[in-house]
Amino acid sequence: MNEEKVKQLLKELLVEIKQGETHDEELLASAQQLESDIDALLNPEVDTSDNTVMDDVVALEARFAANYPVAEKNVRELVNSLSRIGI
Repeated sequence: MNEEKVKQLLKELLVEIKQGETHDEELLASAQQLESDIDALLNPEVDTSDNTVMDDVVALEARFAANYPVAEKNVRELVNSLSRIGI
């Protein structure tokens, strides 16, 4: 898996949240912040020594389990993809 796959998974995640049965602004904001954090992490010019992206992704996974089962699958795949690219 490469960086493009990670970005695609993030886009799918945001779409799933926006189309979900319950509109959760806090969850959407968290996912958008995650997207921003991952973009920064993938940018070699940005200092990411204090980055907590993996912790954030794992925390979001639990929130998705109840209301967004499709998104939960995407989050799990995102965690695996980030691990594979060394994050």
